[in-house]
Amino acid sequence: MKFILSQIKKSAYHGPFTFDDKVDVSELETMNNDIRKIEPVRVYGTCILQGEQIIFSFTIEGELILPCARTLVDVPYAFEVKADEVFSTSPYYGEEEEENEIHPVDGEVIDLAPWIKENILLELPYRVFADEATEQEKAPIKGQDWEVVSEVKEEEAIDPRLKKLEFLFKDNKKEK
Repeated sequence: MKFILSQIKKSAYHGPFTFDDKVDVSELETMNNDIRKIEPVRVYGTCILQGEQIIFSFTIEGELILPCARTLVDVPYAFEVKADEVFSTSPYYGEEEEENEIHPVDGEVIDLAPWIKENILLELPYRVFADEATEQEKAPIKGQDWEVVSEVKEEEAIDPRLKKLEFLFKDNKKEK
């Protein structure tokens, strides 16, 4: 989601400039986080011009898929994030602006995509849980180099290293 400075100055000169668009943030799926899938998100809001500062107030709405904390089942998670981002066109950008999280504008274009992604990541829940019914039906039972073992199955399985000793226990049962 990119905005040209001249367009912002022209549109926001007499009042707030509004915008509403879909943004593809599928790059978040490849990052090191729990997001398994994310559809394009809706971003809408206003842009206000105050001197050399450009203030974006926007809302991000969407849905993503996260793993259940207990069973790793896919859990859909709808979210709505409200955010404010401030940009400065001032040539005197310094430490004070950096501490107040005012972003410098390089060139003639403001790209909101990195801040949209950042706000989504900041609002992710620590963990989510699937419904009890869904949990049991869709929980993975086997994967690469692992398998869920129940107590019944564990008793039936005999350790191959002890297989030769099995005949001693069979003889002992016959004598009693």
